[in-house]
Amino acid sequence: MTDSTTFRHEDLPALFHHTDRAAISRQRESVQATRAQLLLLVAAAGAATLTSAGAPRAFAALSALAYAGVLAVGVRATRRRARPQWQLNRSAAEFIKSLAWRYAVHGAPFGSEVADPRATYRTRLEKGLDELRKMGWEDPRTAGLVPEGGEVTGAMERLRGMGYQARRETYVRDRLIEQRDWYRRKTEVSRRATSLWSWTIVLLTCLGLLFALSGVWGPGPGAGVTGLLSSAAAAAIAWNEVRRHHPLIEAHTLIEQDLAAMMVVMQTTITEASWPTSVYETERYVSPQHTDWLARHSS
Repeated sequence: MTDSTTFRHEDLPALFHHTDRAAISRQRESVQATRAQLLLLVAAAGAATLTSAGAPRAFAALSALAYAGVLAVGVRATRRRARPQWQLNRSAAEFIKSLAWRYAVHGAPFGSEVADPRATYRTRLEKGLDELRKMGWEDPRTAGLVPEGGEVTGAMERLRGMGYQARRETYVRDRLIEQRDWYRRKTEVSRRATSLWSWTIVLLTCLGLLFALSGVWGPGPGAGVTGLLSSAAAAAIAWNEVRRHHPLIEAHTLIEQDLAAMMVVMQTTITEASWPTSVYETERYVSPQHTDWLARHSS
């Protein structure tokens, strides 16, 4: 039996955990702001439709309030910089996570031949985070939210001190396979969401078409209803584009295939001499930048 260990999510540095929580919080905030704006726009169109159909003038006031709400949500989101901070914190979290794994299993540039891996780790960490700070990332250490030091955890040192076979087995099981399964789950979620929103858009568009045609041969329901359906369909299309379900399906599928192929290679043909480079390449596959590039260039 190989003397392996388990490297858990909790074994990563405190700075990772803080940036990971910040990314999740800012993502939620950004998504909720976009959702609120789209719903308010549809509500404003619906209230305006009722007003034009002879409903009490209070509905006109509701329409105006809804439009004002769209502006207010947009201004707040801009001031809070939720979306940029979400992306910057996610990049920081994944960068720290990748660096920690490479350090722990002797991945490049922290191979066995490195004289002072801790110093190299800190230098690489600060260099990468400095680039993110230049783009506006808010370093929690500056505000005292995360204490200085402690970049290398005890679990990272323990794993680094183990033999090659143990490090390889731990990396393949707890990093590579876990990431492959994560991309597989995300792909299935995106497929279900794509199907749901595609059918919603088709349904709203078909209803709009039906009502528009009924107005050609008869009185029809009126332009207000058709406009409301158009607004709802447009909101559904915009939401589907914001969530990027289709391009992410292709990106996550490609990365999952790459990780599956790398898993086979790591378990069969990789030698200890080529191990650092193989780990580095695997970490490149799972970087947010690589995923974003694939999503942007998907067909």
